[in-house]
Formats: sequence, C-alpha cells, structure tokens
Amino acid sequence: MAVGLLGHEVSDLCLGKPALRSLPITATLSDAVSALKRSGETCLSVWSCDHSYECECECECVGKISFFDVICFLCKDENLNRVSSLFQSPISLVLDKDNSNVVRHVEPHSSLFEAIDFMLEGTQNLVVPIESRMSKSSKKTLAKSTSFVSTFHKGREYCWITQEDVVRFLLNSISAFAPVASLSIELLGIIDTDILAIPYYQPAYAAVEAISLSNKHQTSVAIVDEQGCLIGEISPYTLASCDETVAAAMATLSAEDLMAYIECGGSPDELVHLVKTRLQEKNLVAMLNLMEELSLSFSPSSSSCSSSDDEEMSVIRHGKSASYSARMVRKSEAIVCHPRSSLVAVMIQALAHRVSYVWVVEDDCTLTGIVTYSGMLKVFREHCRSSA
Repeated sequence: MAVGLLGHEVSDLCLGKPALRSLPITATLSDAVSALKRSGETCLSVWSCDHSYECECECECVGKISFFDVICFLCKDENLNRVSSLFQSPISLVLDKDNSNVVRHVEPHSSLFEAIDFMLEGTQNLVVPIESRMSKSSKKTLAKSTSFVSTFHKGREYCWITQEDVVRFLLNSISAFAPVASLSIELLGIIDTDILAIPYYQPAYAAVEAISLSNKHQTSVAIVDEQGCLIGEISPYTLASCDETVAAAMATLSAEDLMAYIECGGSPDELVHLVKTRLQEKNLVAMLNLMEELSLSFSPSSSSCSSSDDEEMSVIRHGKSASYSARMVRKSEAIVCHPRSSLVAVMIQALAHRVSYVWVVEDDCTLTGIVTYSGMLKVFREHCRSSA
C-alpha cells in the first residue's frame, strides 16, 4: 500500500496550488525588494527566459529569492559599506551559486518516488507546469507585460512542490506506513546531531555563514545558553518574513538581541536606538542611511510584548519549559520535541508550525539534535524499498 502511495504523480499535489510569481534573472535587487513587498510572498521564483513570442528559447526557473537572501547579501563583509549602490545589482549576484540545484523542473506525470529522490539530493522546490483556464489572447497580453512580477512563461503557468507538500500528503495516508510512523525518532535513527548552534551572547554577524548554510539544508541556527540549553533560533524562514533593515540589526546586535529585535512583529525602541548607535560607531553610514529611510514606526501595542508574553519568553530563555509540545509564541522561538517522540507526532508539529525541522531536546532542555523533513522522507523511502 505504501509503495502504491509513492507511485502517485506529482500533479496530484498540484491541485489548488497557486501559480508561481516570478522575476526575470535580469531584475535588480531593488526590483526584487519592491516585488517581494508588493506580492506579499515570502519568496519569488527567478527565471531565465525571453517572454517574447518570437524567441524559441525555453523558459527555465533558475532559483528563488526572498528577504533572507537580501539580508545575507547586504551583510557580507565587502558589502557593508556600500549598501546603497547594491540595490542596482542584478539578482544573479544574490542567488547562492553553491546551491544551483535548489529548484528543478519535473513533468506532471513524475512519481512521488522521483520527487522524493530529487529532494533527498538537495532540491528544495520542484517546478511543475499546471493548467491555466485563461484564454490564449489573455496569456499573450500578460506575457508581454512589462511588470517585473509575472506568472506566465511562454503562455504556461507553473507551481512548485516542496518537502512540506510531500510530507503533508504522506501524513494524510499515514496508516499505510504502520508501524514505522509510530516508532520514536530515536529508534528510527533520524536525529541529526550535526547541528548549527551559537551562544546567545555571540554577535549575530558571526553567524551569517551558519545561517546561509542552514538555508541550504532547510534547517536553522540554534541559540543556546552556557549549559547548551536551547533558548531560541535564527531561521531563514524568519528572516524571509522580515525586511532589508534587519541587515543592520544583524550587523550590530548579539544573537539574543537579534531574536528580540524581530519579535512580536516589531522592534523595541531601545534596540532600534542601539542598532543606530553601533552603526555610527562602526562608521557604517550607508547601512545607517538605509535604516533611516526604511525604518518602521511602531505603536506601543505593536512594538512591545505584553507582560504575560514577557513572562513566557523569560521562562523559555532560561530553559525551564514545562513540556515538549509544539509552541508558536514568537518568530524566533524554537519548536522542540523529545527523542522518544513518535515520527508521526513530529510530522504533525512541523506541519502545524510551517517549519521543515524540529529541534530535539532532553528533559533538562539541553539541545541534542534536529529532525528534518529530509530525515522523515528517508524513512518513508526506505520503508517502501523494503516493502517492495
């Protein structure tokens, strides 16, 4: 039964998926920032193609871009002092050259077996053509549009499939994987102990390389205290939900202060002031000007947490959590499980909180590892191989 489940076509996972919004590879960083803000998407696909109908070349998705990429690009050593000029750079400079297989085109009739194999090789997004109900004339009109955000490529639309989509599909038929799904993650051997972690007092800037690496592996960077207890995280997903001004905070604050800076949907005034002061001290004038131009104005209700929220955050930061159930109180608060948690329970946690991983902690909140969607997919793939 499980083998038959993975024999489904990827088109089955495309039902109801929206068409991809995209940018041309020739767009500038400024274009990408504007498009991300207008679209409301956490990321946009990047395409290399000529949309004129006279051109016979194929359209190809070559990557994706989010504010995470923008922030990490601005935080590079060689870029800190020339931020203003960087926004006219082509987005090809922003895309990670070492992560060229992040997207891959597949046909709608490709099987889930193939999809999972591609994902285990490192592909994050499978690009799949989908049917459009628009007329040919309407497609041509949109294809010739000068707008930087487009959904049509030579009259075709595409969606993409992620690890999350596959895991959710498998969870809907989890009984097909009995009894494996009910076994603990410890027994299944999918707790990865090779994790990225930094002390809370370390400068956030020192973690830029680790954060970039975590994006490649679709994980996160753990923030720990002196005893190795997990107190939070800095994740690519969180940074993708921010804006370019967070680059200034990353360049000046500690890991713990950066977590506070992006909490509650707004930045505490004292931290904003601290960032500006340190930018002046480091003579990062361009970064300071960027922050001044784009700084957000928060009302007291949106820029600070309530007293009850503060108490809960204090409990978490000092490693005294009373349970291992999934928590979603803060953007930088880590979702955790226990080594004896079942695979299906961890799947539900990850899907419920829209993360591709769950941290594993012991009874004293000591961080011991991480469980990822990739690890889960390996279990299901091996189960089907042994059942075939």
